[in-house]
Amino acid sequence: MPFRPKTAIYAALAVATSASLATALYAMTVSPVVIDLQTSGQRMSQVVTIENKYAKPVILEVLTQEAEYTDEGVRGTGKPTDDLLVFPPQAQIAPGGTQAVRIQYVGDPDLAKSRHYFVTVAQLPVKIPEGESALQLLYNFQIVTGVSMAGKRPNIIVSNAESYVGGDGKPRVLLVLNNNADTYGYLSNGSLRIVQKDGSGKEIFKKIMTGDQISQEIGFGLVGAGQVRKMQTGIVLPASGGSVEAYFTPSTR
Repeated sequence: MPFRPKTAIYAALAVATSASLATALYAMTVSPVVIDLQTSGQRMSQVVTIENKYAKPVILEVLTQEAEYTDEGVRGTGKPTDDLLVFPPQAQIAPGGTQAVRIQYVGDPDLAKSRHYFVTVAQLPVKIPEGESALQLLYNFQIVTGVSMAGKRPNIIVSNAESYVGGDGKPRVLLVLNNNADTYGYLSNGSLRIVQKDGSGKEIFKKIMTGDQISQEIGFGLVGAGQVRKMQTGIVLPASGGSVEAYFTPSTR
């Protein structure tokens, strides 16, 4: 009789995304994965929906942590926070079932600057029957959660643009974004115009992008309050060198 270990083997995979639609991995979805809250009023809370498409129940735990801004966008610090209240903090979802989780800001109502947090929906291991072995893949979905003050607006400008060589050897666009306001904003909440000229000053490339195109080709383009962000984009240029100019026009909505 072959040896069958009693202890299950666990593999944890973390999943983070800035997609505007539901995040799907195998048989679970979390939607939305980016939320914007305010320090007061009706927008202090939002509901996130989790759907279990597995053939078995899943057990979930919802955790909160502070986040910090980087050139890649935002990342968790690993420091837990009490600024966000989640309910329920744990749940078991039946096969084909859904679970609504409310995320509410309960921190300082008089923030000097907006903040960001990560809300992690963590799948917990289930008990394996005695004498059986199994490989459980446990997935963590991270919800990027911003908190701003009512009435505040970002002030994003492109302070510099240039070309850089991507990993595939192709010249691409690098943007330096500056937001000198007290609240965060998104590059996708506006339009972007990019122009490249060769050494003689001749225009060799021009691209005008709407907010939807920015979301699809670059991402949300989060810029925190007071942040200067160097953003490497996937926009391919026809040639290296020369000069690159970029202009951002915020939405009036």
